Amino acid sequence: MAKSNIKAVLTDIEGTTSSISFVKDVLFPYAYKHLPEFVEEYSEEITQILDDVRTEEKNPGLTQEEVVEVLQRWIEEDQKLTPLKTLQGMIWQAGYEAGELHGHIYDDAVEGLKRWKKSGLKLYIYSSGSIAAQKLLFSNTAAGDLTTLFAGYFDTTTGPKMQPESYEKISREIGLPASEILFLSDNIQEIEAADKAGMMVLILDRDGVLEDPRKYRVAKNFDDIAPDKIAA
Repeated sequence: MAKSNIKAVLTDIEGTTSSISFVKDVLFPYAYKHLPEFVEEYSEEITQILDDVRTEEKNPGLTQEEVVEVLQRWIEEDQKLTPLKTLQGMIWQAGYEAGELHGHIYDDAVEGLKRWKKSGLKLYIYSSGSIAAQKLLFSNTAAGDLTTLFAGYFDTTTGPKMQPESYEKISREIGLPASEILFLSDNIQEIEAADKAGMMVLILDRDGVLEDPRKYRVAKNFDDIAPDKIAA
């Protein structure tokens, strides 16, 4: 058997390290509910974000109330747009600090990440949620602050998760050949993009519902993943 040359693991969050329901049923509704009051209270501090929404909508004349409506529509549509993700992260930070939110991480993900870091692997996150939101989630878990496990974080400011160029950029920023990075996700389109960029890839199928994994490796949870045994 060929020896694995993986030196880093890049992982998605939603559906991979964390429950999809936590994001969809807890975080998104929390941001949706608190958006109007947050924008009203911090409108001066977030002027650029609000203008970015107007730019994205190609409508510079949107009022503040209309911008809030757009943002709430984007949440309903699960849009991966940077202005929304940045603002959601700020709202979630306030929720974590108020003790109203607590990050969800699967137990097997906690143990797997700790095991891999101890073995010498560099660990990174790549999520559509903002880097600030990622750090908030991992610093407020039932297992404590897990941010020390990670060497770096990437979000949509790097590029869309379904484009190979984003993974090529991440590889350059990490400073490793793509072939030495293992990418984990529950989304096959993200897996395909990372694969095209030259990364090693593995699909998380926690609920066992994936009908067509194509040529890709599949694992049910982090207990099933052994990066030191994955070779091209």
